[in-house]
Amino acid sequence: MRKLLKFIWFMTKLGLFFAVLGIILIYALYKHYEPELPSVEAIKDYKLQVPLRVYSKDGQLISVFGTKRRIPARIEDIPLKLKQAYIAAEDASFYDHYGFDVKGILRAVWQIITTGKKQGGGSTITQQLTRNVFLTLDQTWTRKIKELFLAIKLEQTISKDEILELYLNKIALGHRAYGVAAAAEVYYGKTLNELTLAEMAMLAAPPKAPSRINPVTSPERAKQRRDYVLDRMLDLGYITQSEHNEAIQAEDEAYVHQPVVALNAPWVAEMVRTEMVARYGDNAYTDGYSVITTIDSEKQMAAEQAVKKGLHAYDRRHGYRGPIAHYDLSTNANLETISEELASHPKPGGLQAALILELEDELALARLSDGQDITLTFETSAWAVPHINNYRVGNKPKKMQDIMKVGDVVMVARNDDGNFELSQIPKAQGALVSLNPDDGSLYALVGGYDYYLSKFNRATQAKRQPGSGFKPIIYSAAIDNGLNAASIINDAPIVFEDSSLERTWRPENYSEKFFGPTRLREGIVKSRNLVSIRVLERIGVRNGRDHILKFGFNPDDVPANLSISLGTPNVPVIDMSQAYAIFANGGYAISPYLIERITNQTGDPVYIHQGPEVCESCPAMTANNDELVTTTNTNELLLNINSSDLPEGPQSVIPAPRVISTENQFIIESFMKDVITRGTGVKAQVLERNDLAGKTGTANEQRDTWFNGYQRQVVTNVWVGFDTPDSLGHGEVGGRVALPIWIDYMRVALKDVPEWQRPIPPGIVQAPIDKTTGTLVKHGVPDSMIEYFKVGELPEEKTVENKPDYNDLF
Repeated sequence: MRKLLKFIWFMTKLGLFFAVLGIILIYALYKHYEPELPSVEAIKDYKLQVPLRVYSKDGQLISVFGTKRRIPARIEDIPLKLKQAYIAAEDASFYDHYGFDVKGILRAVWQIITTGKKQGGGSTITQQLTRNVFLTLDQTWTRKIKELFLAIKLEQTISKDEILELYLNKIALGHRAYGVAAAAEVYYGKTLNELTLAEMAMLAAPPKAPSRINPVTSPERAKQRRDYVLDRMLDLGYITQSEHNEAIQAEDEAYVHQPVVALNAPWVAEMVRTEMVARYGDNAYTDGYSVITTIDSEKQMAAEQAVKKGLHAYDRRHGYRGPIAHYDLSTNANLETISEELASHPKPGGLQAALILELEDELALARLSDGQDITLTFETSAWAVPHINNYRVGNKPKKMQDIMKVGDVVMVARNDDGNFELSQIPKAQGALVSLNPDDGSLYALVGGYDYYLSKFNRATQAKRQPGSGFKPIIYSAAIDNGLNAASIINDAPIVFEDSSLERTWRPENYSEKFFGPTRLREGIVKSRNLVSIRVLERIGVRNGRDHILKFGFNPDDVPANLSISLGTPNVPVIDMSQAYAIFANGGYAISPYLIERITNQTGDPVYIHQGPEVCESCPAMTANNDELVTTTNTNELLLNINSSDLPEGPQSVIPAPRVISTENQFIIESFMKDVITRGTGVKAQVLERNDLAGKTGTANEQRDTWFNGYQRQVVTNVWVGFDTPDSLGHGEVGGRVALPIWIDYMRVALKDVPEWQRPIPPGIVQAPIDKTTGTLVKHGVPDSMIEYFKVGELPEEKTVENKPDYNDLF
């Protein structure tokens, strides 16, 4: 008995010795590896790699940038059964252990001893998380030891729910999906709360080998794993037998879904991406920033549609350029192969390629790339007269055979009735910018016909001649330099000798006619070029140019010569929007901007835009040309001007500086309202509003066409032309090409906006004048009208003389 007690005592001491030795050894190992383990702060501050997401102001997703698809989800937003699916599959005792599972480790060791290799996982969810987040995937004992220590540290640092939340957001699940929310979108196009039990179990299948076992790459192996997960959930009492049986029988319908982009605004997205990379480098793609832009989704959609519709309308007026390809179907052509080749053609603007199979006089049978057969009618194809050049088209077709041949590959699109019709990709390009004149926030921006055909942003990067669209600015300079609305300017021939170019410049009106003495108002309403030239000549080129620069134009874009009176400076569309905003808001300089705010992946704002805005109650501010912002760097202007990182304390309005007087603005606006009611913009009356103002613009030889216009709350500028400047053709002026786009857009943009009439400023007086001479007359005199003047600048009253016919004189 004594020997037994001695043996027990010996074994006890030996056990204690080895226990102490083991503790010392573990402690020594821990101290050895401790410097290589992340700190508590690093664990708490760990950030997921989340892609950059761009939104409209009303929360519609515009684009996602980043190589990893991840949508962070809070633990309380993850369905209970989805959490249970992962626990059942990966770590049934997750809520009971301290970071490692002793039974699991012993089981893994026993497998190694008995089989010579590891057959089952002994790692807990906590260990998997530490491995995926802080360590490597190396299959070494060193990594396993670090993993064990770090798992214990992690359990002591954050809660079980925090560990599970991080795990379910971090885990790789195949096809660039990281985290359960992203996987739900990638495989099923659903949010987490829309998943079925079978789909939740399927999402728990890939963690073992996400690239090989997922419902798209290997559906059979993934289904086997899914069924195993469901069996484990049943064993653990997470689901009932009936739920288990129903889920087991469910067919899986997974396929790769692209991010659900709700709003098509690719040029906007690219502008944001460029700025975010400039700010944050490559971290912009991974740090989970969400950018909320100023874009209004309804207005943006209307802008995209209006530009496409307008470009197609112009394109059809200039005829059909023929098929994009042709196949000889008289031999044994393989239609299946041809259909596959059709799929390789681009699909811009809703168009797609179709192969003509059969022809009749009134009908054509065509096949799409997906094998669908469609019918084209002669009625909807009759527009397709042969294109010769931008000035001429061929004879009208009389039947389908005059338009196309069997074997032709043509572009088709659905019309408003949902039927397919013949179409083609427009050669001309266009751009539209719409903004809020009070603060410069962009409502909509379109940089061309189709971003995926051409990523060049014609709204911000292209510089084109605005033509007569510049005249309101020239006439504004005239009002500030001694002229008034009734000033008489001679619309007569004028010749300039240009010594620098060694040529003679003989400018003309578009009509090639002359109209003699013309009031300033009529000069802009009728868009008389010669009047504008003489106006600038009278006030002086320097005075005129200085006034133009007040509107925010880049000085390098505005030459110091008389040609600027005809809009020869090459300027971006967005600069014209900035300029016209001054007329719309009452005379204040604002800066266009696109980014409203930026938040990090926790939702905290890291940037909020602060910029000048119209503030009638703020102290008056004026600006000289040196203080005005120009658009040399368009992205910088749109995103950064007068902005700073989120400041502390309450925000106050930064008042926009006044650059033209209330009286000047009012008179010029009255000119542009007449452009709408009886001038070159008269088509805009279809909107049935009395608060619109604007000006058409057509550059020399119809190379650039514009409409620049506004209502008090919405400024919109439209440009149409060719990327390589060329004539759009005879008669293709701003009022015919660009104005219809403006109308279609403004019809939507002003849908719920009440009419607004600007009150007459105190510094304006009204007086009757003679329409011919511009002199003051008594009320009621025939051929007279009421005109607006600045106080103290009324013209003298004179005797009316007969006006000669200047077309007879020249």
